Amino acid sequence: MTSKKLVNSVAGCADDALAGLVACNPSLQLLQGHRVALRSDLDSLKGRVALLSGGGSGHEPAHAGFIGKGMLTGVIAGAVFTSPAVGSILAAIRAVAQAGTVGTLLIVKNYTGDRLNFGLAREQARAEGIPVEMVVVGDDSAFTVLKKAGRRGLCGTVLIHKVAGALAEAGVGLEEITDRVSVVAKAMGTLGVSLSSCSVPGSKPTFELSADEVELGLGIHGEAGVRRIKMATADEIVALMLDHMTSSSNASHVPVPPGSSVVLMVNNLGGLSFLELGIIADAAVCSLEGRGVKIARALVGTFMSALEMPGVSLTLLLVDEPLLKLIDAETTASAWPNVAKVWVTGRKRSRAAPTEPLAAPDSTTAAGEASKQMVLVLEWVCTTLLGLEEHLNALDRAAGDGDCGTTHSRAARAIQGWLKEGPPPASPAQLLSKLSFLLLEKMGGSSGALYGLFLTAAAQPLKAKTDLPAWSAAMDAGLEAMQKYGKAAPGDRTMLDSLWAAGQELQAWKSPGANMLQILTKAVKSAEAAAEATKNMEAGAGRASYISSARLDQPDPGAVAAAAILRAILEVLQSQGA
Repeated sequence: MTSKKLVNSVAGCADDALAGLVACNPSLQLLQGHRVALRSDLDSLKGRVALLSGGGSGHEPAHAGFIGKGMLTGVIAGAVFTSPAVGSILAAIRAVAQAGTVGTLLIVKNYTGDRLNFGLAREQARAEGIPVEMVVVGDDSAFTVLKKAGRRGLCGTVLIHKVAGALAEAGVGLEEITDRVSVVAKAMGTLGVSLSSCSVPGSKPTFELSADEVELGLGIHGEAGVRRIKMATADEIVALMLDHMTSSSNASHVPVPPGSSVVLMVNNLGGLSFLELGIIADAAVCSLEGRGVKIARALVGTFMSALEMPGVSLTLLLVDEPLLKLIDAETTASAWPNVAKVWVTGRKRSRAAPTEPLAAPDSTTAAGEASKQMVLVLEWVCTTLLGLEEHLNALDRAAGDGDCGTTHSRAARAIQGWLKEGPPPASPAQLLSKLSFLLLEKMGGSSGALYGLFLTAAAQPLKAKTDLPAWSAAMDAGLEAMQKYGKAAPGDRTMLDSLWAAGQELQAWKSPGANMLQILTKAVKSAEAAAEATKNMEAGAGRASYISSARLDQPDPGAVAAAAILRAILEVLQSQGA
């Protein structure tokens, strides 16, 4: 059963949420045609560095709640738990550049989709001559052994917004801000715990917990954590969290020896009551001070949520006086708390009870055969993906939010709509470039970015020639681009496994006299075998890499989808006698 949500529509909920924030906050404006919010006084930032951040919706008040003087210049929001479109990120960069800023820093949480989309937008902006740097924040302290994908970006990202914002407001240059916040980002850690999951609008909860269980070390997209523990008191759970995130045996720990000074964030993941949040905050302060740690500031509230998840995360940032001054610097961001510039540790927290009074007396184209054949190929690929929607979603639920089928169906419908507008380009290079743009804008998620990167790179060798060796080279170029930005390799249990296997067979197209269909048939069979083999692999990249391999007993949905696309292409070419 899907959960109940107070929304107008599932498809429009992210747009409506951002519009509501802007409607109630005169200091914000929407960027026309994009899910982007910017400071309304953008023109006053001439000569200063702009700060842009963002990610999927569903983490409110992050990130738009942190737009304001002394924090972010703007935010790019994706659909719920989905990375924002590259085009919108690029539009935001252009908007701040055209307002006269001297450079832009992108502050990005370490998730594959965010890293890919912001990274691609950065490369495009730099190609236009706009100075853009990017800091990827990974503050997750859940994993005792570091994954290839790195530490996830969690609530500590908000502190990076604050530090970078204070530096930008002080007129510091782009390179120095980038260097300084990169150092700060390495001096913090975050760990979350939850009593149950959350559910994306229109979907079921992403995992289930029994009444006596708590999920430890989970992310902010509804994905499961590193382990389940028995329900215990708030004091016991907080002590366990702090032990885990500060233990030197944990590869992702934050070192907080006695005598350290920290900023503490107690973050509501969305559905925890304020009563429980206060209890957790008290337990965290008492436990840290009991370990000899000095708390400089304590921020308690909802900073980065996971929809309605009833849980909490703790963030520790090691600070000195210069860093503390940046944390204390003024900001107009609506979601930043009004924190007293006074040390928590060392302050008297109680006063003597009043004396008893003396007893008073009594008182978020061209036409042509090639073009016609390509239409048939694309139509059959779309039909295939639409038919696989539920199957791919079911496979994806084991690794996270269960939307792989939905994402591919969104791409299929976008392609179908595009084909209705007129015949596609006859030039393979132009066709792949058009498809890349379409998927980057409409598909969303990591898959959209990966397919977009693949197609963009694959189009380049086809500009000069379109013979079989050129198509093999196109496959090579696409695979190389996916690995460069996606950080996946063959064997990491991703869509790359299917495509890589096919690519190895397609090397035979480079030989004189190669038979196109025979080689393509072998490539498709290899892709399908590789997709099936992913169920025996341990995930090394993407969101599934955060899930225990013991719970990934089905093939990777991305690999299955990629193999199905190749099979659909082969079937049309065989039917046409290509």
